[in-house]
Amino acid sequence: MTQSADAVPEAEAPPVRFPLRRTCPFAEPPEYAGLRADAPVSRAALKVNGKPAWLVTRHEHVRQVLGDSRASSNLKLPGYPHQFHIPEELLAHIRLMMLNMDPPEHTAHRRMLIPEFTARRVRELRPRIQQIVDEHVDAMLAAGGPVDLVTALALPVPSLVICELLGVPYEDHARFEEWSAALMNHDLSPQEYGAAVQALDTYLDRLVTLKENEPGDDLISRFLEKNRTERVADHTDVVTMARLMLVGGHETTANMIALGVLALLRHPEQMAELREDPALLPNAVEELLRVFSISDSGTARVAVADIEVGDVTIRAGEGILALNNAANHDESVFPDPGTLDIHRAEARAHLAFGYGVHQCIGANLARVELEAVYGTLLRRVPGLRLAAEPEELRFKDDAMVYGVYELPVTW
Repeated sequence: MTQSADAVPEAEAPPVRFPLRRTCPFAEPPEYAGLRADAPVSRAALKVNGKPAWLVTRHEHVRQVLGDSRASSNLKLPGYPHQFHIPEELLAHIRLMMLNMDPPEHTAHRRMLIPEFTARRVRELRPRIQQIVDEHVDAMLAAGGPVDLVTALALPVPSLVICELLGVPYEDHARFEEWSAALMNHDLSPQEYGAAVQALDTYLDRLVTLKENEPGDDLISRFLEKNRTERVADHTDVVTMARLMLVGGHETTANMIALGVLALLRHPEQMAELREDPALLPNAVEELLRVFSISDSGTARVAVADIEVGDVTIRAGEGILALNNAANHDESVFPDPGTLDIHRAEARAHLAFGYGVHQCIGANLARVELEAVYGTLLRRVPGLRLAAEPEELRFKDDAMVYGVYELPVTW
């Protein structure tokens, strides 16, 4: 027998309030294990607005939802589980990013961008990525410790990479990092969120206009050139695409750089193994991505038709949060999931990059950046260690993308 949101007995305990906090920075929220075992598809109330949504926590069910065309990414649809204070007037006029499009519009936009992120294209970028990493490690070593690894390395490396890829002047990176951080903050007021979106879009509108008139050798210019012959986007669409690439291209990777380094520092025996055998690094990156799953609730959906998930019927119009952090700690897929294991054979089965048609288009780029940073630090800074007590570190419990605010290190 299946159940739906309106069929739950009134005597049932009230739904959990989402998002749930990680009580340990290196573990999933403690409630997830119980949900997977006893209520893998369960009701929740969103803290931001009190509205209902379904939490999906098992690996098989998260994959099912993310691969189901009846689960829409369109944030304008009633029932979509918004996790920010988005003003109604802004929502009515907002232009959908590729992340929030459904086929066929999503398919057309993604097809235009896929050539920029293929494994082959990213391999071509690897020497420049390595050069950027080396330059920042050079500066870090020259300055001497202690330094904040976030500001010295974790933020500037992906920022510079995505700036060069998009054709954004790097001297403007501080401004877009500030806007990006604001857009990832759950606790912003509607006015603050709207102001951040407007400021970033105003900047990108000028940039896209410039490239329409004076194209360069960059992703935005190449997109515009393709769009002249295969019209899928107007000027505003290109601006929102640039916003997605700019924010998504550095925010997630920057947080994974810092968290990954911190995790390795907490496991010196695995860090030593990686230093001795760099061939282990690609699998270590997958395992770190699995353990942290930093964009846990980024895979929000709304049902456009009834969907049966496990023994629950999710009705059309109901919101869904397919939680990749919960899925990536599913004991049936990842034995002893709370343990970091750089040798884990099934590590690449993680869903940290999502799944289905919306799987992260920049996954290849992120992997190369992470391998370059971790590998360079292991090779060039063998004495790397924390320069603060672990309990002094501040983690981004208030953000859509999990991370650490500062990471003081020395050597």
